[in-house]
Amino acid sequence: MKTIDSIATYSIATYLIRRLSEYGVEHIFGVPGDFVLGFNQMLEESPLVEFINTCDEQGAGFAADAYARLRGLGVVCVTYSVGGLKIANTTAQAFAEKSPVVVISGAPGLHERIKNPLIHHKVRNFDTQYKVFQELTVASTILDNPDTAFAEIDRVLAAAYRYKRPVYIELPRDVLHLPGNPQYQPTATPQDSDPETLTEALQEATTLINAARQPVILVDVEIHRFGLEETVLQFVEKTNIAIAETILGKSVISEFHPNYIGLYEGAMGSEFARDYVESSDCLIMLGVMLTDLNLGVYTAQIDPKRCIAATSEKLSIRLHHYEEVHLQDFIQGLLHTDIQRRELTIPPRIQPPNSFTPIPQKPMTVARLFECLNLFLSSDLVILADIGDALFGGAEMVVHQKALFLSPAYYASLGFAVPGAIGAQMAVPHVRPLVLVGDGAFQMTGMEVSTIARYNLNPIIVILNNGGYATERPMLDGKFNDVLPWRYSRIPELLGVGLGFEIYTEDQLEAALADCRSHSESLCILDVHLDPKDISPALKRLTQALGEKVSS
Repeated sequence: MKTIDSIATYSIATYLIRRLSEYGVEHIFGVPGDFVLGFNQMLEESPLVEFINTCDEQGAGFAADAYARLRGLGVVCVTYSVGGLKIANTTAQAFAEKSPVVVISGAPGLHERIKNPLIHHKVRNFDTQYKVFQELTVASTILDNPDTAFAEIDRVLAAAYRYKRPVYIELPRDVLHLPGNPQYQPTATPQDSDPETLTEALQEATTLINAARQPVILVDVEIHRFGLEETVLQFVEKTNIAIAETILGKSVISEFHPNYIGLYEGAMGSEFARDYVESSDCLIMLGVMLTDLNLGVYTAQIDPKRCIAATSEKLSIRLHHYEEVHLQDFIQGLLHTDIQRRELTIPPRIQPPNSFTPIPQKPMTVARLFECLNLFLSSDLVILADIGDALFGGAEMVVHQKALFLSPAYYASLGFAVPGAIGAQMAVPHVRPLVLVGDGAFQMTGMEVSTIARYNLNPIIVILNNGGYATERPMLDGKFNDVLPWRYSRIPELLGVGLGFEIYTEDQLEAALADCRSHSESLCILDVHLDPKDISPALKRLTQALGEKVSS
């Protein structure tokens, strides 16, 4: 990253703002509170960033997460404890799914802490919140020493950028305007792999791939996080090896690419993709997290002796482990090795949707909903899928371009998609969010449609209205899975902006989507009524496997 000049002119807070800007941050999401109001004012007055205040801290955390996934770094800014502890969940998600979110929390001033008084928002000790976030982040700091503040800011931001995981910065309110160390000189931390180890690893990988009868590439979320989509595409096209994605890594590559064979999710996913991957004698796993959802609740059959497994944290080839080899260097190195190009004899797996002919007055089903949405997709839409059939039905949709499908498909926190749309559209203004969300998840964070309206954003929000938590019902049902039926289509009337549609039938859906396409000036909400027992085949397979664990 660039380093700033005239460092003696910066206070602690202005240095932090400047450094965030140099990492590409233009928007910071949060909710004001007295311990952070001074910093909020500095953000408002700064020409470098814009403070986006959301309805709730959790909404801000999810928005920052989506922003980070598309922009490379996201920031959420909250007050002490009552704000900070409300984003413990969103920070945990960012850690679990390797999303580089910077958590900035205001805090009581250092002079206010003398004799350990009972100040409002304090939980146990003044460092209680700090200790919580140490468990949820890859680096953390309290800016309580002006002599080290600049160095601490750089250390923590570098960790977020290097490891693609969240970090925590606590900002006591009486240090904002204090000058830092005027003699401080930012230094770049070397990020290179050990050259000898990298060379040996590439030699073994090349030998294994060239000797293979049916190699296949499996890509996952770290390809997104480290911006390696184009490098992977070059590797595919150089070698002509087939490629599959995990559900968490969906949209690493265009799904119309001739080498693409589908999503690999063990027994939950495409039978063709599963057979091809599991019969491969050389599985090249790039950035893959071996989670239960990625592996179809561990129904995947993967033999480590046939694998090349490269992540940001480790590299193994068959049963050999290589230290100090970075993921970026390994994948880039593969492009320059003597891997033989081969003939690929698989039939085209993904066909563009041709048409959707609605049957008038026919009730909507999950299958027909996603069939119609698949045809509606275009290259200017980014999909944000919440957990449940919003994700598992959405996973079958054919994404036109890379990095245009976002979902918490491992941590699986409900409520991500609506606030995530705010972060996604702020991060990439030329795309329009298509939000897929169940009614249960919408009732958790749907208040952020107010933020969407305030900032003149225009997502299309499709609510799968099936009366509650459809993911839980097949596992163990009861009244605890029900939610109050809202009139979701009337929400634009409440906001005073946008269009709302109540959809019961296929022809109503088609007409509503046509109206959404032509109405780009504000949000659209589609309240799609579905039978509570109607779920996608993928979700049926998942809940059957999870249900066995719940009832055992």
